[in-house]
Amino acid sequence: MAVTADSKYGFNKLQKRIRRETGKAIEQFGMIEANDKVMVCLSGGKDSYTLLDTLLYLQRVAPIRFELVAVNLDQKQPGFPEHVLPEYLQQLGVDYEIVEEDTYSIVKDKIPEGKTTCSLCSRLRRGILYKTAKRLGATKIALGHHRDDMIETLFLNMFHGGKLKSMPPKLVSDNGEHVVIRPLAFCREKDIARYAEAMAFPIIPCNLCGSQENLQRKQIKAMLSEWDKRFPGRIESLFTAMQNVTPSHLVDANLFDFRAVTATGEADENGDWAFDAPPLSHEQTQQKGPPSDPANAIKITQIA
Repeated sequence: MAVTADSKYGFNKLQKRIRRETGKAIEQFGMIEANDKVMVCLSGGKDSYTLLDTLLYLQRVAPIRFELVAVNLDQKQPGFPEHVLPEYLQQLGVDYEIVEEDTYSIVKDKIPEGKTTCSLCSRLRRGILYKTAKRLGATKIALGHHRDDMIETLFLNMFHGGKLKSMPPKLVSDNGEHVVIRPLAFCREKDIARYAEAMAFPIIPCNLCGSQENLQRKQIKAMLSEWDKRFPGRIESLFTAMQNVTPSHLVDANLFDFRAVTATGEADENGDWAFDAPPLSHEQTQQKGPPSDPANAIKITQIA
């Protein structure tokens, strides 16, 4: 691990923060329960390495038992270093499987030159991972998406899809057979990048999509990065807003019954006065969420 004595204190704080935030997300959204078998999707990027590393730690200290199996999909991209992940996972002593499927050739054949490949590549990858999870008997599929991915997706859907929608921390898969979880939902990308560098993870770049400069997501990422530099705290406020939704103050008639709105003669805490409220205090802006109700859900918020 590439950590010097001078940086040890900062590294420990960073590691504890990532572990704490991951545990918090797992508990709040009931992501992992007793006797789960969690399939950790490992791409070879900084996010999935951090996800696996953190889940391995939580597996050791959690009050419940659950299994982990790391799965990498080798999509046969030219120059893909096939030896890197097996060697790394063997050193860790973690159960793993490398699934080989030539989706690269399919994507290159179907997508015209100059067009983005993400949509087809993602569909093919999901289908293969779902089949693998079923074969392995996995009860959960863990992905390495983090807080910044969720915010970027919110803006992508608003700007290009006309939807107020992001990445949920927990959902049912497209085919209805699996539960997909994102344990890094509360983690910042900048923290993950620092952690991956300090841990000296053997990062494998994505040659298929990483070089596409016209990706809409890259444009959104650049916009948010500029906001983060010019307006400190704006990104944090955006993520807090995603956790504090007031359906009656949007315009989706399927989400809120506006026809039923009538004057009751009593004050309503969600009434028009909300627009005139003073800026929220730090305590008020702390994320809210439903209590963790399953008795056997993992409870590890305070471990780190």
